[in-house]
Amino acid sequence: MKVMVTGGCGFLGSHVCQFYAERGDRVIAYDNMTKYELNRTGYAVGKARRYSSDYLRNMGVAVVEEDIRDFNRLMEHAYGVDFMVHTAAQPAMTISTEDPELDFSTNVRGTFNVLRVVRKLQIPMVNCGTIHIYGNSINGSLAQEATRYVRTPPAIDESHPVVRGSLTPLHASKRSAELYVETFMHSYGLPLASFRLTGLYGPRQFGGEDHGWVANFAIRVLRDEPIRIFGTGKQVRDILYATDAARAFHAFYEHGTPGIYNIGGGPEYAISLLECIELIGGITGRKPVVVFENVRPGDLHYFVCDTTKAERELRWKPEVPPEQGVQRLVNWIQREIDLFKGVCHESTHTCCR
Repeated sequence: MKVMVTGGCGFLGSHVCQFYAERGDRVIAYDNMTKYELNRTGYAVGKARRYSSDYLRNMGVAVVEEDIRDFNRLMEHAYGVDFMVHTAAQPAMTISTEDPELDFSTNVRGTFNVLRVVRKLQIPMVNCGTIHIYGNSINGSLAQEATRYVRTPPAIDESHPVVRGSLTPLHASKRSAELYVETFMHSYGLPLASFRLTGLYGPRQFGGEDHGWVANFAIRVLRDEPIRIFGTGKQVRDILYATDAARAFHAFYEHGTPGIYNIGGGPEYAISLLECIELIGGITGRKPVVVFENVRPGDLHYFVCDTTKAERELRWKPEVPPEQGVQRLVNWIQREIDLFKGVCHESTHTCCR
């Protein structure tokens, strides 16, 4: 089988590429190697951006440095592909607010180009959506103090209302992309799915304050830096280890009915920000320093996936519990700590505030 993974040198994309490479499949990691998020972290940006591409090349994955916004180049490299996993995206709410054109062109135009390709090739595709599509409204009101203990029911299924609450361009672009997936599925009978992913974490995640919060917390603890919490720290997510997410894509290829799926850890793997920090502190043997700041507009205060549909239709469920997954993440950061020792001289970056 031949698989193309857009955004294949990113965090999630690299794990999808690894999954298929280890199966013996031919894999193309299609990535424009953007540094938008990394430039804001203060890490060793050049080394960090090349880390996953070098890792994949060593596994025999073909790395193509191109942009999904260029349809002709995308089409050229997609001929002969049997399955496409579309992970390429602008994923950060902060960046979407600062540069809505970048957000739109990547998430909407880019996804539209991918859909044009899979329509021409008549192949299955999974789009990486996000649980941010639901917005940040809980039962019609913004929940500033949401915890798993006050939310009824504790998990949210795919029928829950979407784009509610205080919205950002990211909410609009990701929901628009998802709507195009549904439209191509219904209009052209294509085998497509869109995964509403939540709380992804694991090795090769260069998490910052804009995106990748579990890794960001672990990196800061291991660098003896304070963790900034925007809100009370009682915000709750169900987190999902990267290899579990990678398995979900293949589960759709093998078993899936086209449609929208929540892909997350579910109530069993739900954790608050403060609980996650405590877990990292216990694993590392260090005492995290936490600084509390005001809530950021658009942030999601509570989300836990109901994954019943994925378990039924895809025959998939998460397998790696937070204690085990965070330990693996910490081990990787400790091995590669030099990647996080870049020097930042830009006063607008979050690491310098």
